[in-house]
Amino acid sequence: MIEKFNPLTVHKPAGYSHVTISNAGRLAHLAGQCPLDLSGVVVGEPGDRGAQTEQVITNCLAVLEAAGATPADVVRSVIYVVSPDSDVLSEAWRQLIASPLAPAFTTASTLLGVASLGYQGQLIEIDLTAALPS
Repeated sequence: MIEKFNPLTVHKPAGYSHVTISNAGRLAHLAGQCPLDLSGVVVGEPGDRGAQTEQVITNCLAVLEAAGATPADVVRSVIYVVSPDSDVLSEAWRQLIASPLAPAFTTASTLLGVASLGYQGQLIEIDLTAALPS
């Protein structure tokens, strides 16, 4: 249902795939998941990127399940991290690929450093698209 590969004519990526092809007839386009708890509050102490990332992982797993998908069904991910520092971006990536959400990031994936996100104090957001069984 999902084919992932890296052409030999481009650089070898760090864990993700340059190309993801889905034969699925249905796609779930999930809203960007923020580090909010059930009450709608950004989790953790101000600046706690690790706690925020854990909450985003939890929220992503919940919305995938609600859509009838798993992390392995993800065909595209975009990760937004508030920072211009590539070391901070790399740390976020390492936390994500060590989590239960890790299979989502083996497909076509983009990691971006951004100036700000929608909620006051928000440091990370993840946008996922998943292929669903027909």
